[in-house]
Amino acid sequence: MDENKSQRNTFSNSLGFILAAAGSAVGLGNIWRFPYLAAKDGGGIFLLVYIILALTFGFALLISEIAIGRKTKESPLTAYKKINKHWGFIGLFAYAVPFIIYPYYCVIGGWVLKYAACYFAFQADAATEPGFFTSFITNPYQSILYCAIFAILCFVIVYKGVEKGIEKYSKVLMPALAVMVVFIAIYSLFIKHTDADGVTRTGLQGAAIYFIPNFKGLTFTKFLTICLDAMGQLFYSLSIAMGIMVAYGSYMKDDVNLSKSVNRIEIFDTGIALLAGLMIIPAVYVFNGVEGMKAGPSLMFVSMPNIFASLGKPGAVLGMLFFFMVLFAALTSSVSILEAIVSSMIDKFKWSRKKATMIMAGIEFLISIIVCLGYNVFYFELKLPNGSVGQILDLFDYASNNVMMPLVALFTCILIGWVAKPKTITDEICKNGEKFRRELLYKIMIKFVAPVLLLILLLFSVGVFS
Repeated sequence: MDENKSQRNTFSNSLGFILAAAGSAVGLGNIWRFPYLAAKDGGGIFLLVYIILALTFGFALLISEIAIGRKTKESPLTAYKKINKHWGFIGLFAYAVPFIIYPYYCVIGGWVLKYAACYFAFQADAATEPGFFTSFITNPYQSILYCAIFAILCFVIVYKGVEKGIEKYSKVLMPALAVMVVFIAIYSLFIKHTDADGVTRTGLQGAAIYFIPNFKGLTFTKFLTICLDAMGQLFYSLSIAMGIMVAYGSYMKDDVNLSKSVNRIEIFDTGIALLAGLMIIPAVYVFNGVEGMKAGPSLMFVSMPNIFASLGKPGAVLGMLFFFMVLFAALTSSVSILEAIVSSMIDKFKWSRKKATMIMAGIEFLISIIVCLGYNVFYFELKLPNGSVGQILDLFDYASNNVMMPLVALFTCILIGWVAKPKTITDEICKNGEKFRRELLYKIMIKFVAPVLLLILLLFSVGVFS
């Protein structure tokens, strides 16, 4: 047996793997990004498209990456070369994605930590003051301080390793996160508010808008936009094309039922994503109407604190729970991203975990500082190929989400679908005699459907079509 395979760290059991992988998937992408995309794209229609894509497109990519990791027992930087020596370049792209994402995830994690600290210190009123969010991110010292605290938390967990660090903390954070998400989601259903015009809106009405598809006025162009948004969201929701699932798959024991584990990750992730929308969208609708649901990324940092404030004392408690829950989600996803970076250095250069974690976490934190300064000292406005205007964080997000991740996924489909052949993956899935019930669906998706969808997504993302 290969020495690297025999000495490699592993998750202690299938539950440890599922919670760690779900922790990666259930991160800022679900809690922060999913609700505002669902609100923007018509609620129920977006949900319908997202669920269909998650069970087909997302499933094919997710199980491929986990199987690649377990088969090669290598991290993303080196795993693809083990599948085919001429396709090792995918590893460079797969490594570049978490390397680009991690610095700005730490920055956003710092933002969440700031809000959690406000609520914990019983200063919830401060979070609702006009310009609070803007004044915080434009203050270089404050934003760097909170980013540093968040980065240290991630460093400690990854430094401790797979079983004693990632798995141990995931077993605590994930159940706690799930309980808080369910509680807040249920609470948001039963709130109601009467505005200045005497119009009363309820959380249940907001939930109806969120869940029930409304096809009125739906054009082909709008439907295509919804599909592209749902596909882009799946990268974050399932942690695919980020190198993470390859790394986590490499720590998976050979006797674990891979197909069942992926099914459970899908269920956990999709459930949390739906509940995240249920936490936020009904509450925003109750207090701000349909127009308030179009607030975009600021839903979490601007709209939600104002909603909590309007609920009085219960709102302060709810706000504390909400931001601690988001903090847990930010931690689990950021830890997985750092692990993808660290494990790549361990496999490529044979560094110890301690050395790899210290060096890479240090380099990434320096980049995080630059991202923080992008809102003050290094502020600029740059028009991106997709038509948006952004700063350093937006530039990093565009490069990773709109360019690199679709490329990694597209190359992976070509490698597995046409070069190494799907049998490479299906054999790994069924190596212990397990049944792969979605094998036909998998082969169709990885060879034909997913590559076409990814090519369309990539062309739209870089502005070829608009």
